Amino acid sequence: MTGYETRLVTLRFGEHELHVRALADLQQYDDPDGRAERAGISSAQWSLFGHVWPAGCLLARAMSDHPVEGKRILELGCGLGLASLVLKKRGADVLATDHHPLAPEFLAANAALNGLPPVPYRNLDWNEPAPDLGRFDLIIGSDILYERRHAALLAPVFERHAKDYAEIVIADPGRGNSALMNRVLAAQGYAVEETRAAMAEDEVVPFRGRLLTYRRRTQ
Repeated sequence: MTGYETRLVTLRFGEHELHVRALADLQQYDDPDGRAERAGISSAQWSLFGHVWPAGCLLARAMSDHPVEGKRILELGCGLGLASLVLKKRGADVLATDHHPLAPEFLAANAALNGLPPVPYRNLDWNEPAPDLGRFDLIIGSDILYERRHAALLAPVFERHAKDYAEIVIADPGRGNSALMNRVLAAQGYAVEETRAAMAEDEVVPFRGRLLTYRRRTQ
């Protein structure tokens, strides 16, 4: 974490308490060796991975009691990896992925901060096939529909890495792109269940956030 100012945040998701080292603010940018340029991440987007976002907390809460026994789990765009850390606390078989060069460093530090063994991590560019990644029973992500194009970008990722009998859970803060994701996954045989959720403690209904659960069952 050299070159960055951080803050320690304590969070609770169900029975699980997490201590998380996050960036102190979103204005930081330190890229002396050009990792940002090589990863295609602009200076404006560089620090977004290191913030505790409401959608990330929503996904972590959902994973605090989600059925996980015997499942192989993939987190997309993990950022600080709140959901993966909660799953690791529960003894789940989880692989965290992101494309930000600092994500594995923060994830490893936060696992150690909570007395956890390292969370398996893999750099994953959604544009590039990763045939050795394999297939998963459960694929999760928070705020991964940040732009309208992301639904189409994620479609082949799900197709390549979801098992025939699979579940996808996405925590979405209501950016307006979930309907397109619903259509994309319906074409792959998934049905969606949507649960509205508050993104802030003082938020009142109708809540803007939602937990999107997609399930596919082969005949």
